Amino acid sequence: MKKKSSGKLTISDWSISDRPREKYMEKGMASLTNAELIAILLRSGNQDETAVSLAIRMLQLNNEKLDSLAKMTLKDLLKINGIGEAKAITIKAAFELGQRRRAETVYERNQIKSATDVVEIMQDKIAHIEHEEFWVLFLNQSSKVLLVENFSKGGITSTDVDVRLVARKALELMATGVIICHNHPSGDVHPSDSDLRLTQSFKVALDLLNIKCLDHVILHGDQFYSFVQKGVF
Repeated sequence: MKKKSSGKLTISDWSISDRPREKYMEKGMASLTNAELIAILLRSGNQDETAVSLAIRMLQLNNEKLDSLAKMTLKDLLKINGIGEAKAITIKAAFELGQRRRAETVYERNQIKSATDVVEIMQDKIAHIEHEEFWVLFLNQSSKVLLVENFSKGGITSTDVDVRLVARKALELMATGVIICHNHPSGDVHPSDSDLRLTQSFKVALDLLNIKCLDHVILHGDQFYSFVQKGVF
């Protein structure tokens, strides 16, 4: 295997059997391992290892879990030997595109059938941020999404979220139902006493306008708590 003068091993330097791009062209994307897919993003390794070797090491650091790799911050990625800013940003961008694609699928269908659909829409917005945000999904009679909007940032209590603003927006959109949603940066998605009080205040206030509060979903990472699924509603 020949090294370039820069000391970095690029994909063109590898033996044919080690080139994921050529493997893709010959056998298709499904033939590539996770490490080979990541190697295509990395494009080059360093003087000691190929991009595939570097990708394998990245996966090993995350117990072979793509989800764990996706949750690494830019700062965490930069701590890995051989990962510079460009490579780290490319990895983060790839995972972000994947999350947005998932949300886009729900938007294209434009109908909420379960709490899982809510999670698909909201995960890239609030599941991995370090502060609380409160969002509302406005739905029509067919459970189609009319609007998804943020109403509060920071600590979430009944005083931070004005149900009147949500009600006014629902009336403007002629929405017949809303789903309220927020995140728990702590990682525990179970509702607090404040969450329970907030949910009840929304239900009571919106019922007076013949608008249904259909669910309250709390997220963190890949975990979520749905009031409907848990039988709280």
